[in-house]
Amino acid sequence: MLRMPLIQISQTTGLSAERKRAVIEAVTAAYAEASGKDPAKVWVTITDVPGENWGVGGVPLA
Repeated sequence: MLRMPLIQISQTTGLSAERKRAVIEAVTAAYAEASGKDPAKVWVTITDVPGENWGVGGVPLA
């Protein structure tokens, strides 16, 4: 069985493609170091969610 960790990040929109690449690289490295997993087998996804689709304390962010 192939076991590949998947890390999913949901965030409000606004990060540039360059910053997303940096986040993916940093999260992959941190997870691989902490877990002892091969970084080449760590999957990371970033989902941009518009502010109007987020709510905190019953109040929409946008």
